Amino acid sequence: MTEQFVPVEGGCACGSVRYRLDETPYDTGWCHCRVCQHVSGSGGMVFTTVHLDRYRITAGHAEVGRFASTEFGTRTFCRKCGSPLTIHVRHQPDEIDVTAGTLDDPEAVAPGFHIYAAEAPSWVPMMAFLPRHKALRPNTRGLEEGQTEASHDRIDGDGPL
Repeated sequence: MTEQFVPVEGGCACGSVRYRLDETPYDTGWCHCRVCQHVSGSGGMVFTTVHLDRYRITAGHAEVGRFASTEFGTRTFCRKCGSPLTIHVRHQPDEIDVTAGTLDDPEAVAPGFHIYAAEAPSWVPMMAFLPRHKALRPNTRGLEEGQTEASHDRIDGDGPL
């Protein structure tokens, strides 16, 4: 007998925006880039990934704000409370990264790596057993083998969000 999939749900701090992930999240990790530090007000953020067509806003569409946080990525957030919700990067057009802290059950995922570790403040506790990368991982989906920086030459507009 196979287990039945149960969608993963989440939302912002004030409850205005709600979403559902229609697949099991994967590729969960810490990002310590300066943008994640600014957006979160901390030493980084944990993201988990799903296919773009499996991420559904179920309530609060009008409250979802967005901005281009880098040359290659667009982030969403709740306009009422400011909770960061997602980042969509151009080199992974069919996937979206969701902030793990906004999941109703953040225990549903566990980080498996650190990216932009060189930008992390010294006071950020790193889990010593997780791989650390100066920038992106050398095997990042959507980038050439060994490439660790996203290129702005792949930008094709504001993206699907």
